[in-house]
Amino acid sequence: MSSTPEPVALLGRSAADLEQWAVDQGQPAFRGRQLHDWLYAKGAPDLASITVLPKAWRVALEEQGVTVGRLKEQDRRIATDATTKLLLATNDGELIETVGIPTDQRLTVCVSSQVGCPMACRFCATGKGGLQRSLATHEIVDQVLSVREVMDRRPSHVVFMGMGEPLLNIDAVLGAIRCLNDDLGIGQRRITVSTVGVPRTLPQLAELAMSRLGRAQFTLAVSLHAPNQRLREELIPTAHAYPYDALLDDCRHYLAVTGRRVSFEYILLGELNDAPSHAAELADRVGGFQSHVNLIAYNPIDEEDFQRPSPERIAAFRQVLERRGVAVSLRASRGLDQDAACGQLRRNRTT
Repeated sequence: MSSTPEPVALLGRSAADLEQWAVDQGQPAFRGRQLHDWLYAKGAPDLASITVLPKAWRVALEEQGVTVGRLKEQDRRIATDATTKLLLATNDGELIETVGIPTDQRLTVCVSSQVGCPMACRFCATGKGGLQRSLATHEIVDQVLSVREVMDRRPSHVVFMGMGEPLLNIDAVLGAIRCLNDDLGIGQRRITVSTVGVPRTLPQLAELAMSRLGRAQFTLAVSLHAPNQRLREELIPTAHAYPYDALLDDCRHYLAVTGRRVSFEYILLGELNDAPSHAAELADRVGGFQSHVNLIAYNPIDEEDFQRPSPERIAAFRQVLERRGVAVSLRASRGLDQDAACGQLRRNRTT
């Protein structure tokens, strides 16, 4: 009794890999180069659309379970500021989100690295549903292609700040970075990997990036969201296994190995972690560190009663950091009228 073959995705593979794969299939190497062009430059949705390939070979590949590896759009939300959120379905029926964030100068794609998330951060809608599985490289790369097609514009930046914890899926994330850099032409310095912190993974990320990519020029963004261990554990339950000082030590190790400064993310929650005293304590922890603090005003979700901070408290918090010599910026909120927080669109469809 025959069984349906497991799908084999081509998206995410390099030109050299595709050439060798074509040769292994009994085809000339230039077929691999043709595949590379249609996958990345033309964004082919399926094998049938790659008409440059012999029809008999395309049919044979489909019978073998070979696919391009594209996801299927299930929903689309466009905010008044043109921020575009897509809900995409994977081959096994899971749902993930990706967001295109445009300005006059750039188009940033916020990509997911997992279906759901195990970190259970209280302020994040994604963590409310737990983790289903990690994404494969082609499922991450497709998100960038999908945004490119929908917004009819070439993405300039990619941030791993969507659903999931990237450092629990390091292999696929590094594979996606390689592909985005080499195959789609997005420079590593325009790619950011965000993590809330997983014990022992930052040294691993540094070493694997240097060995697999030859360099680690992408930005590492570590989500602190609190100036001390007690408050951090209240907001991020998994932080109990990763002491604040140990996390900062691993950040220093990452800097020493890669030569790249670390960016610290800090979500400002009204009347909870946004007082000037919190800013002073944060400055004590990261002061003198080759780093940058990125402040983010909280985007409300239904499941929690956290408040968005007032503009006055945001300004006061930022002023304390600046006076203490900490490099700081405030991320502009985008898409607030269309469920901007990570995971909201997916939860609305699955609950």
